[in-house]
Amino acid sequence: MADAYVCLKCSGTEYTTGEFRTTGSGITRFLNIQNQKYGTVTCIGCGYTEIYRIGGKGFGNVVDFFTN
Repeated sequence: MADAYVCLKCSGTEYTTGEFRTTGSGITRFLNIQNQKYGTVTCIGCGYTEIYRIGGKGFGNVVDFFTN
């Protein structure tokens, strides 16, 4: 992906990636189960960040439930 990434704002080609989880709605919000998972790509030059939804199912949900 390093060869393909070009920032939409400044045309930079260097980036960092990350991810975060959030709660959904309903019972998952009440129990603070973070079942929504997102990935980020941030331009190093200007800080512009793109957010992509990733599948958030599986073992990570159970770990989040017990660690909160």
